[in-house]
Amino acid sequence: MKVTCLTFNPFQENTYLLHDDTNECVVIDPGCYEKAEREQLKKFIADNNLKVVRLLNTHCHIDHVLGNKFVADTYNVGLEIHEKDEQVLRAVPTYASNYGFPQYDEALPTAYLSEGDAVKFGNTTLDVLFTPGHAPGHVVFYNGPEKVCIGGDVLFRTSIGRTDLPGGDFDTLIRSIKEKMFALPDDVTVYPGHGPETTIGYEKKHNPFLQ
Repeated sequence: MKVTCLTFNPFQENTYLLHDDTNECVVIDPGCYEKAEREQLKKFIADNNLKVVRLLNTHCHIDHVLGNKFVADTYNVGLEIHEKDEQVLRAVPTYASNYGFPQYDEALPTAYLSEGDAVKFGNTTLDVLFTPGHAPGHVVFYNGPEKVCIGGDVLFRTSIGRTDLPGGDFDTLIRSIKEKMFALPDDVTVYPGHGPETTIGYEKKHNPFLQ
């Protein structure tokens, strides 16, 4: 499985494309808003002859969902989120203009993800872990054989997701990290929603929020 990160929008949000040797691809948290960003995403998919088969959100804050409608319409895929984040998603149109995204176009979910689900594409399987705290319906996607976790805004390199947004809760987030993320092997690479990747082992040793 290959992990490609494209960073979009003023929030510098990491959009991930996961694909394997079958060329089937999933898009996670498309943050592409401007036309040039969307063209960059399209070009990567076309240049690598990928077939987009699933559209996933770790959570539904505005910076992670700006490209949902574009991806859903362009590649004829439905949006998959955790049901507890649907209220977060439905709130986005009420504040998108205030954040400088007046052309935000909404896509609503066609399926829900739950803890323990297996997201399959090509020859690859991602396990869904429920990790609330930053958002009420936050999930991460874990591939054990590849030791990869697409972590959204739960755990960053020496930091954690903010908990001051509606539906956020600090104690819940810390519990999610310690019980779900830190249960993964130390050599698992975490690809976060912002900033550089890290590993579980590194964060256990160096993350000041988790000592």
